[in-house]
Amino acid sequence: MAKSKTIFVCNECGNESSKWLGRCPACNSWNSFYEQKIVESKNNALKSKDIKSNMPKKLSEYEAKQTLKTSTGFGELDRVLGGGLVKGSLILLGGEPGIGKSTLILQICDKVKGDGKVLYISGEESAEQIKLRADRLNINNEDILFLGETDIDIINQSIEQINPKLVIIDSIQTMYSDEISAVPGSVSQVREITSQIMRVCKSKAITTIIIGHVTKEGNIAGPRVLEHMVDTVLYLEGERYFSYRILRGVKNRFGSTNEIGMFEMREEGMCEILNPSDILISEKEGNPSGSCIVSSMEGTRPILVELQALTSQTIYGYPKRTANGIDYNRLALLIAVLEKKANLMLGSQDVYLNVVGGLKLNEPALDLGIMLATVSSFKNIPIEKDIVIMGEVGLTGEIRRINFIEKRLKESEKLGFKKCIIPENNRKDLKDNYKLDIIGVRNINEAITQAGMK
Repeated sequence: MAKSKTIFVCNECGNESSKWLGRCPACNSWNSFYEQKIVESKNNALKSKDIKSNMPKKLSEYEAKQTLKTSTGFGELDRVLGGGLVKGSLILLGGEPGIGKSTLILQICDKVKGDGKVLYISGEESAEQIKLRADRLNINNEDILFLGETDIDIINQSIEQINPKLVIIDSIQTMYSDEISAVPGSVSQVREITSQIMRVCKSKAITTIIIGHVTKEGNIAGPRVLEHMVDTVLYLEGERYFSYRILRGVKNRFGSTNEIGMFEMREEGMCEILNPSDILISEKEGNPSGSCIVSSMEGTRPILVELQALTSQTIYGYPKRTANGIDYNRLALLIAVLEKKANLMLGSQDVYLNVVGGLKLNEPALDLGIMLATVSSFKNIPIEKDIVIMGEVGLTGEIRRINFIEKRLKESEKLGFKKCIIPENNRKDLKDNYKLDIIGVRNINEAITQAGMK
């Protein structure tokens, strides 16, 4: 007969203890330990036939097969996945509440038609709620089956009986197993549920998409091992009250993790944006000071976005720095470089920076645009409207080389810009002829002069 013992597992970091603790010694979280029962089998010996069938072989003896991928119906999502859905793959989709995860998944269910059923399992919403959303999105796919259940045993039985081609779990934190005494959403429950789903779907080559909640820090709730177990981890990002969404791949065993997909949340659901640059800069009116266009690489795609900076005299004696869409510490660093190398007295100025459209960007090539937009607002001198700015700035004020310069320039040229300010080292290496007036700069003072603000 199998033995069982009880351990306590931290819900935040997965640390195990033989007794309950008020505070986790590993991550210092309070009241985070949950009870978990572990069943130990007395007979752990493998059968001889199992050992023989699993003997190691030379890697050269295996034949590499081409992975077949099924389109999701969204070109942007296929780009992030590396070409489409892979049979038997396990995909984890995370995002903040209300960002549009369930809407996007339901649209995928509608577009993946033929060759089998789609099983939508929800532990959060009833069939009536899902039906109302489907009617709003004009979804009418007879192959979509719905199951409102949280018991993993019933879910596994349904998957084995129906044998669908696509399974949706919404969400993993609501599912539970009777074998574990911990509450749903705890570390032990999430780990065990994911393991069972992976075992069933891998054995039957069923593509599975799991929706996961995120913590206040922006990470997927549950143990970190969850992201290691799945094949692909996707994050749906964007400000809740902005219409634009970015689908970013964090992990992908079947493609690159550098790609992103852009969507817009509309009344009819998620609509993919095929040309993000044109939309993100289309609302720029006039030529105000403190505004400039920069080029950011998101995956292998260049995106032109508008940066806005505002400087104002501080009234509290302690200058305030606010960054929306970029790293706050990066803004503070660049302001310090401007004060030291460009002799700008920003110590008495509040500085606010915003990336238009609610996007979150984290690329060194934005440095030069951030600094020039700040100088433009401080001196109240507008930057020419048809200039695109790109370049990384070092602590000594030098402008450093950036990657994918050809793609950035071609995107700027395609959208009708006339001039680009880029690092001098990049300008020397250009081979193609462009219709743009390309200006190379070596340091921040040269860039300020070329932007017409000296």
